[in-house]
Amino acid sequence: MNFSRRKFILTTGAGIAAAGIPSVGNTRVAYPGPSGQDSFKLAVAGYTFVKFDLDQSLSMMKRIGVSLLGVKDFHLPLDSSPEVIGQTLDKMKASGVAPYGVGPIYMKSEAAVDQAFAYARLVGVSLVVGVPDIALLPYVEKKVKETDIRLAIHNHGPDIPLYQSAGDVWVSIRDLDPRIGFCLDIGHTVRLGLDPVEAVRNYHKRIFDFHVWDTDKPEKSGGCVEAGRGIIDFHGFFSALREYKYSGTVSLEYTRDMSDPLAGVAESIGYFRGLLAVR
Repeated sequence: MNFSRRKFILTTGAGIAAAGIPSVGNTRVAYPGPSGQDSFKLAVAGYTFVKFDLDQSLSMMKRIGVSLLGVKDFHLPLDSSPEVIGQTLDKMKASGVAPYGVGPIYMKSEAAVDQAFAYARLVGVSLVVGVPDIALLPYVEKKVKETDIRLAIHNHGPDIPLYQSAGDVWVSIRDLDPRIGFCLDIGHTVRLGLDPVEAVRNYHKRIFDFHVWDTDKPEKSGGCVEAGRGIIDFHGFFSALREYKYSGTVSLEYTRDMSDPLAGVAESIGYFRGLLAVR
């Protein structure tokens, strides 16, 4: 049985405080992440802030109390100089935010693969979330071995034919270096009519990142909604992460109301925190 939104509210007394929404101004509030017994960390996927510049995005990160961001190229272009990258990292640090990885980055040539890994090295992260063409995977494996930077392939559900499901990713990477794995998007997984918890069970050893968001339908027309308002069993999902001692990132990718996402982002992060407070 799903751990329902109503049960969550009754169990935790969730409201504004549990949702993690500061009551005044732009004040930074120190929020706990997952339980101290959990090894995974809550983060935000950069695409959530596609309509905002970096300063605005960091301001929203402060307000929700999340300190890990997946860096996208609209905030820090792939061809940025080391000086620009350094300035950007300084700005993030001053806001209490750190990059945990870069991407998703689409790769359609060896030059694009080279650029993605060089970019990750300059940003100082050991994870590229990427979507390389299948024919490039041998070259990607070579770069992974050279750099010790992991690649997490992002599945896109029914929207594009490349890497639709976790199974599609696995068929392509199972014989490759174990540092090539998954950024499992659970919303897209559900939009294919599949169970993300089953994917966790099957592939947990190769999952390095999750993009998490709730959806209202288990089909292609399913759209993003605030976490807890849709059909995804987040209680079961987080229970599976605990069962398999997942130690990577769990990144909210909120794509509803993208011109004004703060309320939905805060509600979703608050819902996750409330669930994680209940063991």
